[in-house]
Amino acid sequence: MKQRLVWKRTLRTPSSERFLAFVQATDGSPAEAAAVDVHYLPAGHVSGTVILLEGFGWTEDDVPALLRSLDEDFLPDVDLERGTLSYTVVSGRVLASFEAVEEEKGR
Repeated sequence: MKQRLVWKRTLRTPSSERFLAFVQATDGSPAEAAAVDVHYLPAGHVSGTVILLEGFGWTEDDVPALLRSLDEDFLPDVDLERGTLSYTVVSGRVLASFEAVEEEKGR
């Protein structure tokens, strides 16, 4: 993966955030290539889960640059070298998205 990543924060709570990494698709539109959930823990530590989406040519060698780009843009107070940031990295594909829906009254 040698394309430029553009990060977008899609969810933020007092103790966690979700980021999506986009690359330019062949048709020029943005394509979601990775997702990262980070959780802010006590004592200034951050733990994250990185999901590298299939179809984008990710290799294990790409992971450090991906993590650095997120760290530099969104996590300035923690880093891997100081031991205040840790990640689990997985590869996969999106199967579906599910959302809660309110039932109609009278049904």
